[in-house]
Amino acid sequence: MEQEQVAEETHEEEVPVEVSMVNSAQVEVPPSLIDQVIGQEHAVEVIRKAATQRRHVMMIGSPGTGKSMLAKAMAELLPKEEMQDILVYPNSDDSNNPIVRTVPAGRGKQIVAAHKAEARKKIQLRNTLFLLLLIGIIGYAFITYQWLMGIIAAAFIFMALRYATPREESMVPKLLVSNDSTTTAPFIDATGSHAGALLGDVRHDPFQSGGLETPSHDRVEAGAIHRSHKGVLFIDEINTLTPHSQQNLLTALQEGEFPITGQSERSSGAMVRTEPVPCKFIMIAAGNLDAIQGMHPALRSRIRGYGYEVYMSESMLDTPENREKFIRFIAQEVKNDGKIPHFDKGAMEEIIREARRRSNRKGHLTLKLRDMGGLIRVAGDLARQQGADVTTAEHVIAAKKTARSIEDQVSDEYIHRSREYELTVVEGTRVGRVNGLAVMGSDSGSVLPIMAEVTPAQGASGTVIATGMLKEIAQESIKNVSAILKKFTGKDIKNMDVHIQFIGTYGGVEGDSASISVATAVISAIESIPVRQDIGMTGSLSVRGDVLPVGGVTYKIEAAAKAGIKTVLIPRANIEDVLIEERYQSMVTIIPVDHIEDVLKIALVPENREGFLNKLRKMASTPTGPFLDTTGISTTPA
Repeated sequence: MEQEQVAEETHEEEVPVEVSMVNSAQVEVPPSLIDQVIGQEHAVEVIRKAATQRRHVMMIGSPGTGKSMLAKAMAELLPKEEMQDILVYPNSDDSNNPIVRTVPAGRGKQIVAAHKAEARKKIQLRNTLFLLLLIGIIGYAFITYQWLMGIIAAAFIFMALRYATPREESMVPKLLVSNDSTTTAPFIDATGSHAGALLGDVRHDPFQSGGLETPSHDRVEAGAIHRSHKGVLFIDEINTLTPHSQQNLLTALQEGEFPITGQSERSSGAMVRTEPVPCKFIMIAAGNLDAIQGMHPALRSRIRGYGYEVYMSESMLDTPENREKFIRFIAQEVKNDGKIPHFDKGAMEEIIREARRRSNRKGHLTLKLRDMGGLIRVAGDLARQQGADVTTAEHVIAAKKTARSIEDQVSDEYIHRSREYELTVVEGTRVGRVNGLAVMGSDSGSVLPIMAEVTPAQGASGTVIATGMLKEIAQESIKNVSAILKKFTGKDIKNMDVHIQFIGTYGGVEGDSASISVATAVISAIESIPVRQDIGMTGSLSVRGDVLPVGGVTYKIEAAAKAGIKTVLIPRANIEDVLIEERYQSMVTIIPVDHIEDVLKIALVPENREGFLNKLRKMASTPTGPFLDTTGISTTPA
């Protein structure tokens, strides 16, 4: 009775969304980027401080949480400084060591234009003198009737002057970095740049001699670190840079200048090395959590010692103030897109409901705004396709079906095919078979059938054999499950082999959210007690049998409902995180559980139920001790 009451409570109407605006066109969009960032108050505060003091920043968080937007905002906030143009001149003493000079912004183009004009004058004067000389030779040949000698003399003089006279255009400096039209500090996105694009390069010269070579200084190309001089250099996925590039980046950060040389050892540009080129930039490094492991330790130390590290929030509290911010985000997306109609009140409320659902946390709104922006644009496209003046709630609901992720589409296809081939069973009872639930990607769920069988031990001691491409955490969860089997079966499992199979896990299994499913399947196999197949379950398990919270419960429950499963068991700690769509609420009953004993009571169907429940109560009251001699049991993943 208590379980039915709790299940009914999970389907209570959620807190209504109240939007004061009638239309997103009424929302004022702030002009500055930093004021358009929502839900990242700590990161915004850090960026403001870092901009004022010119500090480096590393931002770590999930994709789509606003890292690149904050980096662009920092370029707007940097204190106004006198921008500079960077010129590279030929070196008459050593052609492989071009000279670098800086001038105020805008002067670089003027200097280059003046040198080009001077070179053109010299070339015109030389060509005029050459033409007069040729006319004189040809005239003399006509007078003396020495035609052949005149032609030979003209050709000789032409070749001599062609290769002996200096090339004025080779002395014209090259404008390496131009900031003549820059009103704010430059923002350079160097994400995914190779060494040459990041650090600068010198182009290869295929001729190199014979008067056809290109001057060394003219082959020099600025890198992202030089173009971001006195501005912001943004590098996302910082761990994808090679160690060599990270080391050079560290040198540039420390010195504030970095010479340009050819990045390929087989190129003639490798022989050229300029004087140090200024690169006093503010670096914003970004990435996911795994980016920290791939970073050069000295580079991260430099950022920590001379800047800030920020973790980006993935959700924010669902308060009236934050809902107003989310409405402003909708207006920003509509304005930035420029091709979709504004959203009416119903559409904005539906977007906020979806933000609640995607947060995977009760009382929160997601901050993975890139995905939400995609939904907004698809809804707007549908409205425009229908010729509507505004985007309505119906357009948003239709967009949710259209703008599904690949993982969600694959999950639906897998559920359909598994039902067709009876891989997923949702009726009757089976021994040693449980419908577990899993997450695919970040916004979809799937049914994960798990089977268990017990056989006499083939060796001196029993073995737990788990197959299905289990990864590290999943393998460890199997060991934790094996630690409580003896307690809830009363049998010595050292004399048996336990086989556990995850069905259809071609992409592998990671995480421990299938722990209660594995424990139920194994106990069912050991005791030969059938398991209800209309039940799906998810939850981690402690070695003492406590059911621990897991992620993605909303998507898992929706996947179970689509598969035809009628009841879902979830950790009680996750009950507040359930935000399934309205169309699924009548299709499934949600029951929260605290302990593996609760799971077994609901999922198993023994012949003598009263005797089974008494046994469970007796086993659960037994103090937890060393139930398992871990030296006698091994877990063998396949």
